[in-house]
Amino acid sequence: MLDNMPRGTIYIEDLEVGMSRSLRKVVTDEDIEMFARVSTDHNPVHMDEAYAKDTIFGGRIAHGMLTAGLISAVIGEQLPGHGTIYMGQSLKFMAPVRPNDMVLAEVEVTDIDMKKRRVELDCRCLVDGKPVLKGHATVLAPSKKLD
Repeated sequence: MLDNMPRGTIYIEDLEVGMSRSLRKVVTDEDIEMFARVSTDHNPVHMDEAYAKDTIFGGRIAHGMLTAGLISAVIGEQLPGHGTIYMGQSLKFMAPVRPNDMVLAEVEVTDIDMKKRRVELDCRCLVDGKPVLKGHATVLAPSKKLD
């Protein structure tokens, strides 16, 4: 990881609409191979360059959910951070991520419901400034009063 954002917890009482956090990561062949082992998704578009060259992508691509996992990392480590519980996530894959692409994963607070401890987040991943993933997450944020 190449991010420099602090890790830990931002309690719901300290969150503000517009707050954002991000990380940068180069997606490597090893990442793709490990994701295939963990997920059991060995689709040749991810694993076999000869096969993938004959697809609409013209070469190997990373698993979409590997890219989405970078959003999870920002949410779980930075915003809101440790103790956050996912309630829902929508994702739209806009373009492929290829081996050795540098992905910028960004998360921004769009709404806070203090009573229910729910936080709405816009999520996106970019490669070379171009969106490869867009989405929205709803999370249960940690609270100073309850944690």
